[in-house]
Amino acid sequence: MADGAFGLSEELARETAPVWEKVKGLVTPLEWPEQAKLISEINALKKERDAVILAHNYMTPEIFHGVGDYVGDSLGLAKEAAKSKAKVIVQAGVHFMAETSKILSPEKTVLIPDLRAGCSLASSITGADVRLIKQRYPGLPVVTYVNTTADVKAETDICCTSANAVQVVEWAAKEWGVDKVILIPDEFLARNVAAQTSVGIIAWKGRCEVHERFTAADIAEMRVAYPGAEILAHPECPEEVLAASDFAGSTAAMIDYVTDRKPKQVVMITECSMASNVKGDVPGVDFIGPCNLCPHMKRITLENIRDCLKYMQFEVTVEPEMAERGRLAVQRMIDLPPPAIPARYDLIKARHHVDVELI
Repeated sequence: MADGAFGLSEELARETAPVWEKVKGLVTPLEWPEQAKLISEINALKKERDAVILAHNYMTPEIFHGVGDYVGDSLGLAKEAAKSKAKVIVQAGVHFMAETSKILSPEKTVLIPDLRAGCSLASSITGADVRLIKQRYPGLPVVTYVNTTADVKAETDICCTSANAVQVVEWAAKEWGVDKVILIPDEFLARNVAAQTSVGIIAWKGRCEVHERFTAADIAEMRVAYPGAEILAHPECPEEVLAASDFAGSTAAMIDYVTDRKPKQVVMITECSMASNVKGDVPGVDFIGPCNLCPHMKRITLENIRDCLKYMQFEVTVEPEMAERGRLAVQRMIDLPPPAIPARYDLIKARHHVDVELI
C-alpha cells in the first residue's frame, strides 16, 4: 500500500498490511483506517506495559488477527497465558475466561476491557448451587465445563472443555469407581456427551444463548439453499442440530475439519466471528450463514482494549482460597493426557435417545 492508501501514512500502512490481508474480506475500506490506527496503538501499548492479549475465537477479526498474541478457546488461552513471561494479561473474551487466567496465573495482572462482558451459561449456576447438588448426590464426582465462574470451579472435582468432555467424564467415573457423573452446567453438552459414552450423566439446565437458538429447521433450510455445503455443529447446540449436521465437534475440531478438508462451502453452527476468523486463515473456503452473535463477546472492541491498557483499568481478581480450589479442578484436567484429536461427537455411533437426569 502506497502513501495515502486508506488515508494511512506509508509507515502505518506497511505495519498493518499483514493484518489487512487477513481481514480485507471482512472489514470495509471505510472502517480500516481507524482500526489500523488502533491496532498500531494497542501493539505499542503491549510493549510498554509488558502485556499479552488473549483473543478468543469469538472476537471480531480485527481483534483476533490484529492484536491477539494468543488465539483460541478459553482454556487454551489461559494455558498460554500461564506460560507467558508477560506481567499483564488482557482477556479479549468474557469474564469467566479472565477468572480462569487469574486462577492459572495468580501472580499476573489480569484485565478485561469491559467488566459487563458476561456469559449466559456461566451465570446459570453458582457455587451454592453446586454445593446443593453435591448434597443431593453424595459420592458422585462433579465435572464442570470450563465456561463457569471461579466460585463454581472451586466446588468442582475436575473441569472439562468441549474437546475433552467425554474423556474427562469417563476418567472421573473410573477414578471415583462409579457409573454416574455430574456434568454441569451446559444441558446440551451433557446430552451430547451422554450419546458418546456408557457413563450415566446427571445434568443442569444451563444453556449458551448463542447455541441454544439453532434448530434442525435451520439446518434443513441451509440444505435446500446450499445443497453442496458441509454443515458443522458445536456440541453446545441441541441434539437435533447435531443429528442433522454432517460433523459435530469442539471448537478446535471444527477448525481442524475446515483447515484439513478445505470444503468448497461450509456452514459453522456456532458464534458468527469464529467463521470469520477461520476464513482469514483458510481464504479458499466459502463460509455460509446462519450464525448467531454473542452480545457479551461483542462488548470487547479495539477501543476498550486500547483504553484498558492505556489506563490499566478493569482488573479481574479471584479470592486466593477460591482460586486455589479452582486451580485444583483445572489442573486435574490439564494433567490428563490430551485426546489424540479434539473431540468429535460421532453422529453415526452415537447412542441416540440416551436418558439424562436433569436437575
